[in-house]
Amino acid sequence: MRISVSSDMDEPVARGLVAELRARGHEVTAHGALHPGSDPQWAACSEAAARDVATGAADQAVVCCWTGTGASIAANKVPGVRAALCTDAYTADGARRWNDANVLALSLRLTSEPLLKEILDAWFTAEASEDAEDRENMARIGRLDRREP
Repeated sequence: MRISVSSDMDEPVARGLVAELRARGHEVTAHGALHPGSDPQWAACSEAAARDVATGAADQAVVCCWTGTGASIAANKVPGVRAALCTDAYTADGARRWNDANVLALSLRLTSEPLLKEILDAWFTAEASEDAEDRENMARIGRLDRREP
């Protein structure tokens, strides 16, 4: 899978994330502090990673900042992106299952290496729900992206 990763800081968690994704066989494109010469500000690098997903250059993205909040907000401003800030595996599973999230947002402050692996396990194992109510909610999100009623 092609995964775009961004971080506004070159922190051990961010470097560990890239290494873990590559170890799992994913093709990783880095943005922000993880890519020399790239804009490291959380809004800019999160947008870049999210745009990779929206344009099809990446299948999914992981965006990181100190709390994960700013990265998720910036990513969610890109139409077609459904970013979810996940601080545990249960939330990651639900974000993929019920919200068909395509961008994972992580906190550099709260995410330990063992927790990172648990979150990634849940994220990559879960699949979007086929439940009619869940699909209708996702269709509504699509209409919001297109600014339709």
